[in-house]
Amino acid sequence: MKVHIQKARPVLLLLAGTLLLGGAGWLASRHSVAAPVASVNRPALSVKTVALRPEQWAQTLSANGSIIPWQEAVIGSQLQGVRIADVKVSIGDRVQRGKVLATLDNTLRPAGSTAPQGRIVAPDDGVISAVNANVGTMPKSDAELFRLIRQGRLEWQAELTAEELMRLRRGMRVSVTLGDGRTVQGTVRAISPKVEMQTRFGHALVRLEDSSNIVAGVFARGTFDLTNGKRKLASLPQTAVMQRGSQSYVLVVEAESRVHERTVRIGQRVGDRIEIKQGLAANERVVETGGPFLTEGDVVQVVAR
Repeated sequence: MKVHIQKARPVLLLLAGTLLLGGAGWLASRHSVAAPVASVNRPALSVKTVALRPEQWAQTLSANGSIIPWQEAVIGSQLQGVRIADVKVSIGDRVQRGKVLATLDNTLRPAGSTAPQGRIVAPDDGVISAVNANVGTMPKSDAELFRLIRQGRLEWQAELTAEELMRLRRGMRVSVTLGDGRTVQGTVRAISPKVEMQTRFGHALVRLEDSSNIVAGVFARGTFDLTNGKRKLASLPQTAVMQRGSQSYVLVVEAESRVHERTVRIGQRVGDRIEIKQGLAANERVVETGGPFLTEGDVVQVVAR
């Protein structure tokens, strides 16, 4: 009996060892299957970030328009049936008040008239803009013979909507840019109290500080300084602001370098900067460029500036 037990022990030990090895393998296999695999979030893009920058800008309003005479005097003859003997001026001539523009071939003059006998003279200093007088003709008393731009002054007539007109005030500073690139400074002289029903536009008249070497009728674009100074605001580069329909938004870089869309309200644009009126705190960082390539929740790698 004892001999039988001694012979069976190696077999039992071998069987137990096999079971232990098998159980260990099964546990190892089960552990390897059940163990979670750590997920790796790879950055979608390397980006630079920016924050709001304090600015001081003038609030402006731009408009198109034309250069026109300040006032244009129409000059004729008070005598009917009197022949013109000579014409003394041409278009573009600068004349002074009392300058003889034309002479007549007789000495008749209306009763009580104090005008120089047989002459047509300039009523004011200015520039001759039109000449319809011809030697030998006998114009009617109401005929237009000359036009005179009084004092040679020109002004800019801006076309504006009713809403824009209501933002203007007399005396506001204006920068007027001509087609040849010159910029002339001016001030608002008059504001139309109504708009035309057909066009829905009204006019603002801007007195130019220097209208020399400018031709009436030329197109010009002007910018009104609505604040007569500068106002404080915050801005971002225009590349950081995107548009979807009528909404503007930025991509804010938050925890774990994830980007999240944030709707913002924008304002004035100056150069490559855009005013942010609402929706973003001063210390928040947003993606500067590359926003269109990112989507909500993407992980980015922020590159030092």
